[in-house]
Amino acid sequence: MRYLWLCFVVFAAITTNALTSLAKGNEGKKSKVKRPDPAFYNKPHIRRDTTAKDSLLKDSINIIIRHTLYNKLADSVTKKPYELSKFPAASLQQLLKGQFAGLYVQEPSGEPGSMQNMFIRGVPMPLLSPRDVYQSQPLVVLDGIPLVTEHPFAYDIQLYDYNRMGTATNPFAGIDMNNIASVEVLKDLSATAVYGPRAVNGVIVLTSKTPVAAKSITFDSYIGLAQRPHVTTINGKYENAFRQRFYDLYTTNGRYSDDENYPIYLSDSLNNVYSGKSDWSDLYYRNAVVYGINFGISGGTDRANFRFSLGDLKNNGIADGTVLNRYSAMFNINMKPLKWLLFSTMVNANRLDRQRNKYLRDRFAQINYFPDLSAPLPPNKEYYADYLAQYKKGFDNNKTNIVDGYAKIGLDLGRFKFVTTFNVDYNEGYRDVFYARTLLQGNSYASNYFGSSQRIMADNRATYDLTINKVNDFHFELGQSTQWDIYKYSNAYAYKGVNDYIKIDLLDSNPKNPDGSDNPNYLNPTAFPRELTFRFLDKIKHNLVSFYAKTDYSFKEKYFLSATVRADGSSNAQPTSRWFYSPVISAAWNIKKEVLNNSTIINDLILKASAGRIGRLNAFDNYAQGPQYTASVGYTGNLTVPGYNAFGVLTRPYSTGWIGYGIPWSYSNQLNIGTDAGFLNNRLHLSVDWYLKQEKNLLIGIPAFAEYGYKQSIESGMAVNNTGIDVSVSANIVQNTRFGWTSSLNLNHNINKLKALPRGLNQIIVDDKLLKVGSPIDQYWLLINDGIYKSESEIPVVNGQPLKYNGIALHAGDPRWRDINGDNVIDNNDKVLKGHSLPKISGGYDNNFRYGNWNLNINLYFNLGRDLIHQEMANRFDFINREGNSDVNSVKEITFWEKRGDYSKYPLYNPWSTVIPYRVDQDLFLENASFLKLRTVSIGYDLTKAMRLKKIKLTRFYVYATANNVFTITPYTGQDPELVNYDGYDTGYGLPIPRTYTLGVKMEL
Repeated sequence: MRYLWLCFVVFAAITTNALTSLAKGNEGKKSKVKRPDPAFYNKPHIRRDTTAKDSLLKDSINIIIRHTLYNKLADSVTKKPYELSKFPAASLQQLLKGQFAGLYVQEPSGEPGSMQNMFIRGVPMPLLSPRDVYQSQPLVVLDGIPLVTEHPFAYDIQLYDYNRMGTATNPFAGIDMNNIASVEVLKDLSATAVYGPRAVNGVIVLTSKTPVAAKSITFDSYIGLAQRPHVTTINGKYENAFRQRFYDLYTTNGRYSDDENYPIYLSDSLNNVYSGKSDWSDLYYRNAVVYGINFGISGGTDRANFRFSLGDLKNNGIADGTVLNRYSAMFNINMKPLKWLLFSTMVNANRLDRQRNKYLRDRFAQINYFPDLSAPLPPNKEYYADYLAQYKKGFDNNKTNIVDGYAKIGLDLGRFKFVTTFNVDYNEGYRDVFYARTLLQGNSYASNYFGSSQRIMADNRATYDLTINKVNDFHFELGQSTQWDIYKYSNAYAYKGVNDYIKIDLLDSNPKNPDGSDNPNYLNPTAFPRELTFRFLDKIKHNLVSFYAKTDYSFKEKYFLSATVRADGSSNAQPTSRWFYSPVISAAWNIKKEVLNNSTIINDLILKASAGRIGRLNAFDNYAQGPQYTASVGYTGNLTVPGYNAFGVLTRPYSTGWIGYGIPWSYSNQLNIGTDAGFLNNRLHLSVDWYLKQEKNLLIGIPAFAEYGYKQSIESGMAVNNTGIDVSVSANIVQNTRFGWTSSLNLNHNINKLKALPRGLNQIIVDDKLLKVGSPIDQYWLLINDGIYKSESEIPVVNGQPLKYNGIALHAGDPRWRDINGDNVIDNNDKVLKGHSLPKISGGYDNNFRYGNWNLNINLYFNLGRDLIHQEMANRFDFINREGNSDVNSVKEITFWEKRGDYSKYPLYNPWSTVIPYRVDQDLFLENASFLKLRTVSIGYDLTKAMRLKKIKLTRFYVYATANNVFTITPYTGQDPELVNYDGYDTGYGLPIPRTYTLGVKMEL
């Protein structure tokens, strides 16, 4: 019954839909480009909105596009982003969620511009830290440019990994979908091999709109409202009533007022600051305006043309005053001075300004300082407003600049073609922070951060096409690329400034005194004490050199064969294993042309398979060095200090781990078997792919060498398998001139399993996670909770000894944890692997209805077989152990005064018990987080014909209205089941994903 409702959706889609492969685009004329109707943009397998008679564009496509055999061999899906661009998203991840089978998107917060994660066909390794998440992301390619993202090495100087030091802004928030002509997701090696080891996790290919010879002006815009959520606020009286139940059960007099340790902010019920009105939500939540605008112009001739666009987006968050502003500009130009010579260039520039949340936890974690936490923020609006006013005494400027572009020269000499490309992607971020002393009990704080990610790439590619006897088609391709990556940051922070008016760490800028002698105060801060000023910087470089050769063969368009061999050399690999060699082979059989040529029911039937190996790059250069020293001395509360008592020192990397010699390349073996079929005059289209991904020689820290002071040893040998199936079904159910109905369903079913650990180990424990060979890597390691011991007589006694938890005898009021091994002791040996943090089934279901000039789109998004740990509820019930301590677990945000979750489902344990009954590592807090979302409802009207009747020359004029994030059906009792970090723990810190209502227009002249 667990998946019954999904099965119903699938059944309805397959039995009532006759899914279709989409028709080809209309060809226009050379002098005037004819634009397709809106339905054209929803059709897959169409790569560009161009005209076949435009010689410049046709030639540029022939040079740049992959060989046509690719469509027969590769497992890829292409979509036009016409419908996607109507979604008021701030990031690429939001736009692609639920759109492609096998692509899973995590959106842990609705905060505009915050980080989100993508995974194609499962996760290749256990997600133990942000490093692992970073190394599991797919490659995003924009017009051939492999885009960089923020490197996680900045986490090395942080005690907590809540937010990466610096801007922590999603770099893919810099992509304006109105500039994109197609989105393609590449999943198997036959499609991704040409991108090399950068593409080991799959590839998302974005192709921007190309210039057209005829003059064209486009205008796309929307404005909308993000609706504030409905929340139930609570106050001190409610919290007292919640805690009173525990005092009634487990204290002598049953009165919290007699408890000398009871929080002062709750002890006085007449205190209106905490026990009066709880109206803080009026300042925290809001109805927010969102808007986006894009203006583009293109034109030229068949020898030279251009496209230029400007965009502006403002996405106001509905909580905590968060905002994302994006300013973008994109310029494309093609020039063809000779018939056989093409020059093309593109520049895409974006500025992202982000106003971040004001979480106490994030602020305290950043500054490594916890003030008095004995009293939280009051729920009263007046007091909360005064707290917010203290922020205005300082600032938190968070800015990101992104520039990417290419210069390309192509030679078209008939059968022989050659393209050389120079790519650049540059991402820089600034964050300047000042917190006034009134926010930190007299201790002001200033911070300055600058970081950049830079990728430069030179790529050369030559192809030769050969046809023999009109039935044997060959395509030969040679490629070479060199890539240079640099990631760096500099960060400084200081405490206890002289006052709140000097908000930066001022330095003496003159290294010399007037008499020519050295200035001893040079670079010493004047606004902050020197001993309370800290500076950090780091840089990582990576060079990658690649060569590959590829051959495609087709016989009578019935049999297809492709083979690729590549060699990749990485500077992050050890000298003894600098190069990795990757073979890939793929084949396809057109069964329709072979044995079903006369069938009127089956229009297309292709069986395809691919197998190969691809290397996995090390994201960190220290793996290439073997045993090493580091220029840092860490201690609890500050992981990286560049010296000892102001003296530079070298130490072994005891905290990060021993790195030895003989570390080989990690790599991925992949097998894909699939079929594509079209039926009923191609009104029904089905694509099914089964895959196996074997990750080999993965690195992991093994507890070792403690006698030498090391925490762990970084060793190779971990192996992880992902197996699954991708299904895409699309149908043109009804098609006539007046009414049309198209429907599509995509879903992925994935299972992961740990196959091996270094040294032949069967299992290891990493923090609170157990990795066991033969078990999934996304499971939780938990105690089984069977209820509560209501009396001492219920506690099992063996040989006169009561059941114990880690040596502590259990008593009435303690949890009834299951003794799995029967040794009368509850400990780690009684924990079991249970649940899954990643969905077993995920996907989307889309329906498009057309009536005359009206069209209606309904999009559903679902996750099944996914479980979460409701840590926010564990924290709420564990108030005894979390009250008033000076650590991050005791921080209470203003949302502490919000009623969340279902309190009635948890037993009333003795919160004073030393076994910590509300500990999070038990299945008491494990919940089914499957969900079905009505993600988008969009209705639009095409006014093009009406405008033309009024003699207004328009190619397209389309108006629409959308409602997004309409509702969610889920058994989960917490917030939105999407608002969870990569580890599957719901801490309650994810800002709500808003319900938005927008009105928009798409116009083209």
